[in-house]
Amino acid sequence: MKRTIAVLVVLAVAALGGAVAYQAAARDRDYRALLARGDAALRDDQTFGAIEAYSGAIALRPDSMLAHLRRGETYQRRADLDAAARDFRTAAALDPTATRPLDELGDVLYELQRFRRAVETYESCLKLDDRSASVSYKLALARYRDGNIDGALAALAQTIRLNDRAADAYYLRGLCLREKRRPAEAEQAFAQAVSLSPGLIAAREELADLYAGLGRRADELEQLQVMAGLDREHVERQVAVGLAHARADHADLAVLTLGNALERTPDQPLIYGALGRVWLDIAQTRNDRVALSKALEALQRVASSPASTSEILTLYGRALLQNAQSDVAERTLEQATQRYPIDPSALLLYSTAAERQNHLAAARQALVQYGALMGDDSEFVPRATRIATLSLRLNDVPTGVEWLQRAVAASPNDARLLALLADAQIKAGDRDGAKATIARGLETDPANTALLALGRRVR
Repeated sequence: MKRTIAVLVVLAVAALGGAVAYQAAARDRDYRALLARGDAALRDDQTFGAIEAYSGAIALRPDSMLAHLRRGETYQRRADLDAAARDFRTAAALDPTATRPLDELGDVLYELQRFRRAVETYESCLKLDDRSASVSYKLALARYRDGNIDGALAALAQTIRLNDRAADAYYLRGLCLREKRRPAEAEQAFAQAVSLSPGLIAAREELADLYAGLGRRADELEQLQVMAGLDREHVERQVAVGLAHARADHADLAVLTLGNALERTPDQPLIYGALGRVWLDIAQTRNDRVALSKALEALQRVASSPASTSEILTLYGRALLQNAQSDVAERTLEQATQRYPIDPSALLLYSTAAERQNHLAAARQALVQYGALMGDDSEFVPRATRIATLSLRLNDVPTGVEWLQRAVAASPNDARLLALLADAQIKAGDRDGAKATIARGLETDPANTALLALGRRVR
């Protein structure tokens, strides 16, 4: 009897074990099938179906690093970055030795512009595997975006040690060195990036800007020409070459380059604007009426469009002023001051045009607006003097005195300015102030005839 009971118990245990094993095997089959279904859906770009399948796999195996990783990658593809980050964090916690979840978590944090957290994540990834050039580069990029330039340079040194053919690493190194105001080293880094990847336009753009800042026109032009050849679909490249020729005093080559660009892409406002600029510079440099006529023709085509920019309207207004068409220039330049972003020079030219039309209040207001936009610059004293002169012509003597005082404060030893201020103070009835100003001016220039004459007036 006892033997029978024992046999039955053994059979029951075996049956239970078999049932448990069967259920485990079935669950494992279902888990793998769901993973496969998710992978297939993802290959067909069916991200919703993939997430549903991976979520089913996670329900069967909550401890599956792989299922969380793949669902996170799917969320990332859908641009649901917060959900992706949660899955990558879970995957990293489930397998602390795996680098891929940390690598991809860093990528998501970078996309979310959480650069400090991205840095920490990439650093953790490199602690597990310090031989990954790609992660080292991404660490450098995150540090750069976080404002840690020295840290970025250190990470880039490691990247280049691991892979000295990484053009992007040299490009980023150049950006960092530019930030550190080390232009010679930045140039070397950008040049190395270009030598490794001749089609890396971003590095060539930086080289062109660097050469332009250094006044190396030929080197700048070389880079612009290469970029124009690499990027033929964008007319902006040809325009940049044409304008670079103009800056290098190759006006005829500038016209030829822009003319050829116009033949390939007719009716391009950008090219007409650049041609107008070049012809206008030729007209001013050579006092060439034919060039001025061509400038007016080119600029009029683009300035008449409702979409014309403040810069284009300013150029057209400048050409009209040079052609003594002050009335049309005034209207054009007024439009230029109302288009955003405003070309600051539009305000100065509008002031000139308005003054020629005897619209003194408008001329003064434009100069005041320019000062508010640009702040105190090297031209503050002549601009303040001009505002004062316009104010006096408007019979607004207090304002004239105020602006002359500002000009004198900026240039205290200018006897001419002191004479203008004293004269304005006399007109304002401030004889004591005028006497003090005259005395101050005569200390600087005892023989100044204007100040001596003003001194006789106030005695």
